[in-house]
Amino acid sequence: MTNVSTELLLSIDCGTQSVRALVFDLQGELVGRRQHVFDSYTTPHENWLEHDAEEFWRATGAVCRALFEERPDLQARIKGVAVTTQRGSLVLVDEQGAAIRPFIIWLDQRRASRPPKAPIVWRAAFALARLSDAIGYLTRQAELNWIAENEPDALKRAHKILLVSGWLNYKLTGRFVDAVGSQVGYIPFDFKKQDWAGRLDWRWKALSARRDQMPEIRPSGAVLGGLTAQAAAALGLAEGLPVIAAAADKACEVAGCGANSPEIGALSYGTSATVAVTSPRYVEATPLIPPYPALAPGQFNPEVQIFRGFWMVNWFRREFGHPEVAAALAERIPVEPLFDRLIAEIPPGSQGLMLQPYWTPGVRNPGPDARGAVIGFTDAHTRAHLYRAILEGIAYSLREGKERIERRAKVAVTSLRVSGGGSQSDAAMQATADIFAMPAARPHTYETSGLGAAIACAVGLGLHDGFDTATAAMTRVGQVFEPDADRAALYERLYTGVYRRMYERLQPLYAEIHAALDR
Repeated sequence: MTNVSTELLLSIDCGTQSVRALVFDLQGELVGRRQHVFDSYTTPHENWLEHDAEEFWRATGAVCRALFEERPDLQARIKGVAVTTQRGSLVLVDEQGAAIRPFIIWLDQRRASRPPKAPIVWRAAFALARLSDAIGYLTRQAELNWIAENEPDALKRAHKILLVSGWLNYKLTGRFVDAVGSQVGYIPFDFKKQDWAGRLDWRWKALSARRDQMPEIRPSGAVLGGLTAQAAAALGLAEGLPVIAAAADKACEVAGCGANSPEIGALSYGTSATVAVTSPRYVEATPLIPPYPALAPGQFNPEVQIFRGFWMVNWFRREFGHPEVAAALAERIPVEPLFDRLIAEIPPGSQGLMLQPYWTPGVRNPGPDARGAVIGFTDAHTRAHLYRAILEGIAYSLREGKERIERRAKVAVTSLRVSGGGSQSDAAMQATADIFAMPAARPHTYETSGLGAAIACAVGLGLHDGFDTATAAMTRVGQVFEPDADRAALYERLYTGVYRRMYERLQPLYAEIHAALDR
């Protein structure tokens, strides 16, 4: 083992809201951090969301240089770089690696109206399995199919089709190479084999892509290449420094929480809220939604996602939270404690106000007609009740997802690790412990996705002997929130008696809403 007191690892974490340069040591301590918040997303049409590819790269270089200018003592100790990014955001590049169009961001709502069809043999199989509608939904969702329908010249010119991770790894190494664990989205990837789909697989026809347009992919911990001279100058590091394959941000979060077995549930309270476990088996928590690659090669993360999750918290702050936001700016303090204070006197259960967080539809449960719902209003309710109901609704939905994973995996989840921006709220953490009726722990660092990337980097450089060893050395539990028996009993009644029945009762009305609006 190399001297762990001197070796440092750089994680580049490009999420939906920001890009961060994070430096970790081999004990998983965060020793350097710099962040750039994105304010340059564009919406060419309603419900579209795009971002300039070069701006992602410029911001990445800028945060790294700024970090090393502020902390020059770290610079020479960096032994490798790993990238973790938002999932499912897609860009096309030409043979010179120039972006042909902006990234279509995963929150984008455009849909293909005439998606290509799978081969007839596959369509017959889908019909027999009663999956035709779900497959049709997935092909309409695919960004590649929208591009093929609306920008066919761009697709013809595309030398490679890259996710954000593939783009950044290309800019770092000059090679069209990416991590296996980053391949999450509407792309022709075989999640069971953790490789590109086979030559005759239906995905190639149904997703408007060719095999030669996809990048080379390598397992987590593999060396993707070295920093080019241009990349080294952009980051402020040495040319040739190894770039190591990591995984997508959610996979890295799960690993950075130390949730490396099916008994540990990993909750991510981010823009997209998720509950996941790490499993050696391929288990679809929801039919047709595959378990994504885990950080450790050959492992899987069965996952249930609440598409806009803690985006709803940001929505509340934007629409109703002006007093707290202004006070936080004036006092130069984080805003989270002020929102916790706002709901400190609101009792568990929000006096009967119940929220179902299906702000964006899905494939199944919720289905494509789903909408969000808030029920139980009385004249006693205030904006503080609504804020608490949002926190509780997200936790209810993730508990439902956890139970679905347990049934499919046949393994009970016995403890929780919670990461992401929402985990910084003590109120959210306590509500989670009470609603799940089990301890909910924060990891020792807030930057769990970056820590997961650093784990892969340490393994790839031989600084730890393997993923289990690195996880044991670099992750640990921080503050633990224990459930309160009385609150847990109240939440159990509301969850089983009300929440679990809401979607079934409201789904016919959602369908009527869509039918009325579509006329």
